[in-house]
Amino acid sequence: MASGPIHMWARVGGGSAERAEGRSAGAARAGSAPGGAERSRGLNTAVDDGVIQRNPCRIKGAGTASHAERPFLTVPEVYRLADAVPPHCRALVLMAAFCALRFGELAALERRGIDLEARTVAVRRSYSETRTAGLVVKAPKSTAGVRTVAIPASLIEELAHHLAEYSGAGRTGLVFLGARGGVLRRNNFRRIWLRALVASGLDGVRFHDLRHTGNTLAATGGATTRELMHRMGHSSVRAALIYQHLVNGRDHQIADYVDGQIKRVKRPPHGPYGT
Repeated sequence: MASGPIHMWARVGGGSAERAEGRSAGAARAGSAPGGAERSRGLNTAVDDGVIQRNPCRIKGAGTASHAERPFLTVPEVYRLADAVPPHCRALVLMAAFCALRFGELAALERRGIDLEARTVAVRRSYSETRTAGLVVKAPKSTAGVRTVAIPASLIEELAHHLAEYSGAGRTGLVFLGARGGVLRRNNFRRIWLRALVASGLDGVRFHDLRHTGNTLAATGGATTRELMHRMGHSSVRAALIYQHLVNGRDHQIADYVDGQIKRVKRPPHGPYGT
């Protein structure tokens, strides 16, 4: 195991990480120490988001402690959060939940990656941020992460509004920007997220739980393991067999199921943009 410094994701809250820096040997020991399973799961999230390549805390049994699973939100709760964030972040919350995209994938998403007519979002890039390298744009951490995901029809109007009002200009303009028009960064978004949690009464929810919510909805809709792994961009040692090109119609069926769950929720009378 390499002895270089790593950044531990002690908490992935509000799309940000509270990093505790330590040596990889110490991180490995943390996997068997009290609370080590939670640290190991936090590092697994960091791997999933492409911040680190592997989890140095992978100790046998470290992730098997008896804990409640991370929560997934109901559709009304997702909309409560979307209503609680500033307008330029509303579509970010909805896309994270109902398309199961990672924060780094959303922050790096360009206009050309969205096809409103076909109802698809193409994931080709991701932002990662570390103390040593700073903000880096790169391809997803695995071939499986490069994917095209169907968008639920109920999000198209909101997404079109977002593109017209809040996104960068041109085909390569970023879809989601920070408050001052720059790259959307985790640390800055964390402040927004924490305020939204208080306003919505959903304390303790992490931004990554939105992705968990989307994956759960897709699984509930009858997605096979291969279809679900494709939608979430998950990698494994069997990636060559699992991640084949899927029939587009089936992926749209999954999105249509998620869309049906959205439509079952009575929308606020003031409309989607607070007007």
